[in-house]
Amino acid sequence: MTASFDVHRIRQDFPVLMQTIGSKPLVYLDNAATSQKPQVVIDVIRRYYAEINANVHRGVHTLSQKATAAYEEARLKVKSFINAPSERQIIFTRGTTDGINLVVHCYGRQHIGAGDEIIISAMEHHSNIVPWQMLCEEKGATLRIIPMNERGELEIEAYKQLFSERTQFVSLVHISNSLGTVNPIETMIQIAHQHGVPVLIDGAQAVPHAPVDVQALDCDFYAFSGHKMFAATGIGVLYGKADLLERMPPYQGGGDMILSVSFDKTIYNEIPHKFEAGTPHISGVISLGAAIDYLNQIGRVAAMEYENALLDYATAQLADIPRVNLIGTAREKASIISFTIDEVHPHDIGTLLDMESIAIRAGHHCTQPVMQWFQIPATARASFAFYNTYEEVDRLVQAIHKVIEVFHHG
Repeated sequence: MTASFDVHRIRQDFPVLMQTIGSKPLVYLDNAATSQKPQVVIDVIRRYYAEINANVHRGVHTLSQKATAAYEEARLKVKSFINAPSERQIIFTRGTTDGINLVVHCYGRQHIGAGDEIIISAMEHHSNIVPWQMLCEEKGATLRIIPMNERGELEIEAYKQLFSERTQFVSLVHISNSLGTVNPIETMIQIAHQHGVPVLIDGAQAVPHAPVDVQALDCDFYAFSGHKMFAATGIGVLYGKADLLERMPPYQGGGDMILSVSFDKTIYNEIPHKFEAGTPHISGVISLGAAIDYLNQIGRVAAMEYENALLDYATAQLADIPRVNLIGTAREKASIISFTIDEVHPHDIGTLLDMESIAIRAGHHCTQPVMQWFQIPATARASFAFYNTYEEVDRLVQAIHKVIEVFHHG
C-alpha cells in the first residue's frame, strides 16, 4: 500500500460514493463497466450548460468562441495525456467502439480485400470482434485468432506464427475487460511492424489505470472511452498516426468535416476535423479535459500503485475462499477479478451482493468467446478504481461467504 495515496480524502471528491443503498454504504466495484465522476467533472458539465452553451467552431459570438476554446483545449490535454505528437492526431468519438468502427470503415475498407487476413486475440471485447467480422464478410477476408492459455495470457509464439503475406491488420486489447490481463502490446506491436502490418489497440481498460504513451508503444491507432476514465458517457478518443489519418477517407459526411461543398465536388477538412462530422458532444469533450486534469492532479503512478496493491489484496482474499474459482490469473493483471462460485450462477451472486449494497457485474462482459474458452456461462466481476478501499474488499469477501452459506448451507 502506498503511504502517499490518501484514498479516504480522494473518496470525498466522488459524491455518488457517499450514499447508502438500503441501510448500508455503497461499495461500487463495477468500474470496468463505467467509473464514477468526481465533483470537478460534474461542475464543469454544469458550468458549460449554465454559462457557455454554444456550438463550437464557425461562431463569431463570445459564447461560441469560449465553447470552442474549451473544446480545443481538451484536445490539447488528451494529446499530452497519451503523449501524442500532435493534437491533429486526436479524434473525438462516441467511445472505444466508435473509434474501432471508424478504423474498420476508413482504413479497413480501403486496404483489406478478398483472401486477406486480420489478426485479433481470443480475449477481445465484442466491439473488437464484430466490426472486423462484418468487414471480413463484406470483403471475403479471414479473422485469425491469437490463442490464450489457462491463466488468460496470450500465446506470443503462436501469435508470431499467424503472420503471412496475407496479414493486413492486427487489432488487440491492451487490458482485458473480463480477465484483467495486461497484454505485452509493445512487443506485439513490434512483431506486427516487422511484417509491415499496422496495429490498433483497444485501450478502454488501460487508460484509466496506467500511463499510456502512444509514441513509446508505436501503435498505429489507439482507442479509448471517457466514461471509464471518470468523464461523461458518450465521449471517446481515437489516436492515429498522422500519415494514416491523412490518407483515410472520412467516416461520416456533414458539417465541420468539410472545407467547401458544391453539388459538383466536396473538399474535406484537415485532420482531425475530417472525422468529426456534425455537432460534437461538446460538454463530454470538456468533461474529458477536466477528468484528465483530475487524474494528473492526484498522480497517475501513485493511483496505479495503490490499485495494484488493492488488487493483490483482493486476489489473495478471494483465492482463500473454498468453492470460489478465479477466472484469469495472468502474471500481469490490472484492477479486475473475475470469479465463479461452485453451483451458483453469477447472476445470483450479483443479486445477493446487491442486497449487501455491493455493485459488481455478472455476465459474459461482452467477451462470449472468453466464456466459451473457460467453458462457463458467465463470471462475477469485481473491478476496482483508486477510490476503492481495503475495507470494501473485506465487505466483498464477507458477502461472498454469505452467498456460499445461502447456496451450500455452510
